[in-house]
Amino acid sequence: MKHTILVIEDEAQVRENIQEILEINGYIARGADDGQAGLAATQAYMPDLILCDVMMPNLDGYGVIAALQQQPETAAIPFIFLTAKADRSHLRQGMNLGADDYLTKPFETAELLTAIQTRLAKKSAIDQYQLQQSDELSQSLVKTQQKAVETRQLADIKDELLSKISADLREPLSNINVAIHMLSQTHSLEEQERYIRILKEEYAREMNLLNQLDNLRSLLTPENAKLLQSFNLLNK
Repeated sequence: MKHTILVIEDEAQVRENIQEILEINGYIARGADDGQAGLAATQAYMPDLILCDVMMPNLDGYGVIAALQQQPETAAIPFIFLTAKADRSHLRQGMNLGADDYLTKPFETAELLTAIQTRLAKKSAIDQYQLQQSDELSQSLVKTQQKAVETRQLADIKDELLSKISADLREPLSNINVAIHMLSQTHSLEEQERYIRILKEEYAREMNLLNQLDNLRSLLTPENAKLLQSFNLLNK
């Protein structure tokens, strides 16, 4: 995929020469003859990189980059100043406004192409990193949501099991109560032994159910809960 480069330069000959170099080297070159036209062209083409002269009529290069930095969709576009001034204060001003690089005119073709390739490669690496971070964030969000669903399901399963065991606990207690009442009413040794045997059996049942309650917390993992659901064991 070819990269689109916008050249904002008020000197027509310079602008056309740069566009020609870019097209020969496989880029799509667009041109604008002043800062205002450059802003309009940026919105129209959304270039991958901007080459911009500093001193221009209507709106200079500093005004162009300041305006681009205020818009989220254009703030990250790599921006290289083209300047006839090598004064460090001017260069620092441009870099402070957000420029990525600068070239002092006149410059060699190799110098221009190297600056462009470097900035495009850096932008590509940043885009790739941000995409990776976004993917990781999305995956983390999905896992968090899945965990929340599993937690709710586990809570529901625990409630269902506890309700079932609670109901099971009532039966031996009821039988124990009946056996105690009958034991107090009978004078037959055989009947007494029968009710004592029932009390022992129901007591054993009750202790077994209580042990199940003790083990429930450690046994009822999300994996076991899913297994219980898959075999419909909770409905039996």
